[in-house]
Amino acid sequence: MTKLTHLDDEGRASMVDVSGKAITARRALAEGAVRMSSKTFVLLRSGTNPKGSVEITAELAGIMGAKRTADLIPLCHPLPLSKVKVRIEADDKLPGLRVSAETKINGVTGVEMEALTAVSVACLTIYDMLKASDKAMEIIGIRLLEKDGGKSGSWRLSGFSD
Repeated sequence: MTKLTHLDDEGRASMVDVSGKAITARRALAEGAVRMSSKTFVLLRSGTNPKGSVEITAELAGIMGAKRTADLIPLCHPLPLSKVKVRIEADDKLPGLRVSAETKINGVTGVEMEALTAVSVACLTIYDMLKASDKAMEIIGIRLLEKDGGKSGSWRLSGFSD
């Protein structure tokens, strides 16, 4: 089993030392979704939400969330992200909204947590904007789909291809 990188030899929390790592291009892609009632989905699609555009607001919130990941996750390194792209699309089959986030950096550590945080914050924003209509909405399927760069190279979730 691989050693847990955020614990020192005594089992105490420790921020990983990345000072000796090479700067490489790094990228991560994450996804998640918000499932809602058919009634709420119809309301969403009508564009009459009194709080404004759910998708645009949630995309912006996701971008802002990615930029603040180190403030939320105790042992994450603060990173100067070079790209954060959050996209939200309606899915009639859920019914609900699918959220994806791509993050990029040229740096010494990966951006997986930033992509996952972007998706999480966007999903929470969707919930917040629609909760008056549907408190039973579910935030589902938040996961990393792929990552590139660094010593470990590329990784793709089994069965995922874009």
